[in-house]
Amino acid sequence: MSLSRELAQFVGRLKYEDLPAVVVDRAKGVTLEALASALVAHDMPASRQALAMMQEEEAGGGGAATVLCNGAKLTKAGAAFVNTETIFAGGKWDTFRMLTHPGTAILPATLVAAEVSGASGRDFLVAVAAGYEVMERMAAEFIPTVMSRGFHAGPVFGIFGAAIAAAKLGGLDAEQIHGAIAQCVNLASGNLEGARSGGRSLREGGAVRNALLAVALARHGTPGGETTLEGEAGFYHSYAGNNRGELRYSFTGDNRGDLAKITEGLGRDWIFLETLYRIYSTAGYNIAHVDVTARLCEENNIRYQDIDRIEALVNWLETEYPSPAFPSRGIDNPPQIGSTQYFSAWGAVERGYPLLRGDRPGPGESDPPAVLELMHRVTLIPTVRRTLFGPRITVFTKDGRSFTKEGTGREFIWGFEEQARRIRPVAPGLAISEERFAELIDACRHLDQIDHAARQLITLTIPS
Repeated sequence: MSLSRELAQFVGRLKYEDLPAVVVDRAKGVTLEALASALVAHDMPASRQALAMMQEEEAGGGGAATVLCNGAKLTKAGAAFVNTETIFAGGKWDTFRMLTHPGTAILPATLVAAEVSGASGRDFLVAVAAGYEVMERMAAEFIPTVMSRGFHAGPVFGIFGAAIAAAKLGGLDAEQIHGAIAQCVNLASGNLEGARSGGRSLREGGAVRNALLAVALARHGTPGGETTLEGEAGFYHSYAGNNRGELRYSFTGDNRGDLAKITEGLGRDWIFLETLYRIYSTAGYNIAHVDVTARLCEENNIRYQDIDRIEALVNWLETEYPSPAFPSRGIDNPPQIGSTQYFSAWGAVERGYPLLRGDRPGPGESDPPAVLELMHRVTLIPTVRRTLFGPRITVFTKDGRSFTKEGTGREFIWGFEEQARRIRPVAPGLAISEERFAELIDACRHLDQIDHAARQLITLTIPS
């Protein structure tokens, strides 16, 4: 059986009762993360631009779906595009294996499909879980190699998660879902050069629109082909360079993957549970540097004035973003605002980082002078087999002592209640009231008890 058929059969038969409690909990959490990110970005330039562009592009078109935080009506593809761009602009993404952000693609597609179909909260959660599981299994071992070929793994794999979620809520059967996956192979895209050369690349917004097109083609019976993923000229040959599992780069240092493992343990071992929350609006590899350094200094009562220097042992790929083949933030770059050293210094000096700020000061904001000074005394030490997002931080004090704390890579993997607690401080910066934001959190908490999931979630993001 081809990979796309195995994945399609899993999605086709998946029911709410099949989901472990921890998977349901994670699906609620990633939903809250995406909606909070949209609310943070409700009036950002990128959000306004996306809405104006789609209203102009779709003048005279139908209004089947609703724009988050605004209430405007657009076509399904138009609303999904605007919602993706808005979630992306807010910076509160989930992240998987550093270089993909599944929720920025999967949640907009799920919201549109659920709104049009009138899906219940239970069906919504099943679609979210299915989309994440398929996307992350397909991406897991291949992300660094795909990036090294100039593709951006986020939209390249995100289209599959978005299509799976939309197909599940659209009532497609296993044969049609197989067709949708095959059409995603034709429509997958994303490139690094635009961003590297001063532009802003089209990413998950384009992937979501293409995902909905793939689902429509499958619904209407367009055949997609049998071995579009693993075939000799298929997806993995095209994007990873071969269909034999040979890897140019990997997170672990291994140079081989196994396509057969993509579906191994499907429905039993949930890779979705590896998804973590990028609670600070910065590159995912920076988030643990804030918290691990902050906890180390708190636990040992280390003040800024006490610190001589800081060393951080990190996975080497975190120092060669977005790829060792095309590094824009290499290990040789000096510490600067927005660098990993900068966020380590924030953790040491301020014991955290502002949730409503991007990766650098905005208009009217400034950095504490101690942060700007200390970041020049932070050294990154790259190593091949270090776990992702799990730095080993050592603070050397001026009196000759040293203190070390190991990150596990799981500091930002938590349950719904912790996600609700960690995201709540963004409330003062949102367009909706704090009381309404609390209602939205509660709606996500009780999604499996809601009859019309999308209507309630979307309504709560729109200022009354």
